[in-house]
Formats: sequence, structure tokens, C-alpha cells
Amino acid sequence: MNRFLSQDASLQILDRIRQAKIPATYDPEKHRLLLLNEAGIERLVFRLPITIPPPEKDLTLPGKPVHYVILLVQSGSCAIGYFENGLNLDHKVIRAYMVRKKRGVSQIKHLKTKGKSRAGSRVRLAETEEFFDNINERLQTYFAAHEIDRVALSLPKILMPYFYKATIKTPFEKQDPRIFKIPKHIHTPIYEILLDTNKFLQKGELIWEEKEQELVDTLFRNSVN
Repeated sequence: MNRFLSQDASLQILDRIRQAKIPATYDPEKHRLLLLNEAGIERLVFRLPITIPPPEKDLTLPGKPVHYVILLVQSGSCAIGYFENGLNLDHKVIRAYMVRKKRGVSQIKHLKTKGKSRAGSRVRLAETEEFFDNINERLQTYFAAHEIDRVALSLPKILMPYFYKATIKTPFEKQDPRIFKIPKHIHTPIYEILLDTNKFLQKGELIWEEKEQELVDTLFRNSVN
């Protein structure tokens, strides 16, 4: 079972967890709290809105505005944006010729199975390199101009080596704790999908099994929606 929450409701739930001293551990990769029983077994998952900073060990309520980047990447298509406390202040859509005609297979996937071919493949590989250089150039611009708290990322594993080993380097390492893997299927990245993803990330989400309904009812009692 699950329920989405506004930021205000999420803050209330976070405060109630703190006041009730419910054991919890923070998972930075997915920006969520795992509520535990006395034996350390997971009872409930609470994904926090991206606009709420990671809670401290005592789960005190945050107050600092959050600056973040959302980066959505698929073969030949990228949408990237800079946000402050949920507001999109800059964005860019980047495209490249990376998909083999008729077959609909990216050049990267083709190389994994068939190896290099001729002129068309070389063009697509050159486009791939430029594609990731353009992405990292925009990232470098954001990181140079702003203090970035979070990087919300949707990037297929097959593309990761090209992203992190591009000629223009990423402004963060692969294991950077600010990276937050977006827990949602992303359609072909365009500006509207970037904004939809931002709306999703601004919501909190509680996920639980039916046996923990009493705990959930306690957390929701007299809360806002």
C-alpha cells in the first residue's frame, strides 16, 4: 500500500516520527526513511520530498532551501533542469542521433552485441560523445553557478560509462552522496516530462504492508493532506 503526501504533510509525518522516537535509518540513494521495529526489521518506507533536506540523526526538521538538478537521460534524448525549492529556473533538452534506423536499437546496444560497423556507426558514436559532452557542460554550468544539494538522476546502466567518462567530466563522482536515483519510470525526456518528474519528486510517499496499518493511522492522525 502507498500514499502520496504534500510537503507540509510530509513535514508533519517527519515530526511525528521524531517525537515518537520511532527507530529509523536514512537511505540517501533513494532519499527515504526506513522505519524499523525494535529488532531492526523494516516496518514502513517513507520517501521524502526532494525539497526536504536529508534529516539529521535526531530527525530534527530541516529549514534550509534545497537547490537541485534533475537529469533524465535515454539514448539520444536528455532533459536537464536546475531547481530551487521546487521552482525550475533553467532547463535544456538535448538530442542526438544514437538510434539505428528501422531497428530502433541504440548504437551503444548494437556495439555490445555486434561490434563496430561502418560509416553510420562512426557517425552515431561521434553523436553519442557530443551528446554526453553537452550534458556535462550544462551540469558544469549549474555546479559553477550554484550550490547543488541534490542530483535527481534517471540514467540507464548501459549509458553510465559514456556519461562518467565523457571528454567533459561530470562535476560529481559516480558515488556522490547527493545523487538520488529517481524511483519512477521516465518516458522519453522532454521539458514536460522534466516538470512532471519534478512534481512527483516534490511529493512524499509512504509505502507499507497491511499489517502496519495501525502505525500508519497513528502517523496520519490529524495531519494535513
